Amino acid sequence: MEKLPMDADILPPSDDRIFKVLLTHPNAKQVLIDVISSVIDQNIVDVHIKNNEIPAMDIDEKNERLDVNCTIDTGDQINVEMHCNRQDEIESKHTNFINKYVYFLTDLHSSQESKGKMYRELVKTYQITFCMYNVLPQMPDYKNWFTLKTKDGRQLTDQINIIIIELSKLSDIIKKPIEKQTSLEKWSLFFRYASERIHRKMINEIIVHKEEIGMAASLLKEISQDEHERARAMSRKKYEMDMYSDYHSAIEDGKIIGQRIGLEQGLEQGLEQGLEQGQKLGLEQGREKGLAEERLIIARNALSEGANLEFIHKITGLSLEEIAALKG
Repeated sequence: MEKLPMDADILPPSDDRIFKVLLTHPNAKQVLIDVISSVIDQNIVDVHIKNNEIPAMDIDEKNERLDVNCTIDTGDQINVEMHCNRQDEIESKHTNFINKYVYFLTDLHSSQESKGKMYRELVKTYQITFCMYNVLPQMPDYKNWFTLKTKDGRQLTDQINIIIIELSKLSDIIKKPIEKQTSLEKWSLFFRYASERIHRKMINEIIVHKEEIGMAASLLKEISQDEHERARAMSRKKYEMDMYSDYHSAIEDGKIIGQRIGLEQGLEQGLEQGLEQGQKLGLEQGREKGLAEERLIIARNALSEGANLEFIHKITGLSLEEIAALKG
């Protein structure tokens, strides 16, 4: 089996375009069969690649472009995707990612021919997504399979299936002896690390152990030597890096602007609050001073009328010493 040269520049199969070119190559049928078999744990004997576009039902709707849209010998529909770019993932719950593939899956499932069929005759649909970053950080496994279930975990139906394989969670798998790795683990390591020279020795050992990955490696080497594909890959990488840089520059600019606005608003709010508090304190102090002066006036008038000290103390609240001092 032909290995990958240790010092060769190999395009990454984790790039969604390279992934698609690799799995839809005219000589890659057995490769695609083995990848799908490894993911859905089913012995597949044939696969047929279909049109990768699902026609929109309305001219204003988006046209969905699938990576590898195919049917297998059981008739089940399968779309295999590689998701490598997280530019559209602004928030941490990855709802854009998840909703996108739910949308793809349900549209693909409802696109199958149903005329003249009972609904129980409809085939299963699978959305298989390899992803280069964590989408399900709360789940430790690198492969997670979702079907429709009830709230208490009982399966309602396995007609529609979402399988997410996170290639960012291979740190334990890469340490396993190759002879103990599952077929899907080998494929995941190949997709994740085939282009990295530092892991080339490991990839070549996997190639020796698994014939279909050796076939994929030969095709990947051929694709990597295509100047057109290399130019497209470099152009795409530059675009993504520029987008990433612009995105983070915008975040930093937003932080600076936000801090400045916050400081200005804080100063303005502080001044307003200070003025309000000062006015309130001034009114209270003024009121207290006015009441004190009023008590003194009442005491003086009472003294001039000959009232005794005890009586004046009762009506003004002044101490006997303060009243006596007014007599002098």
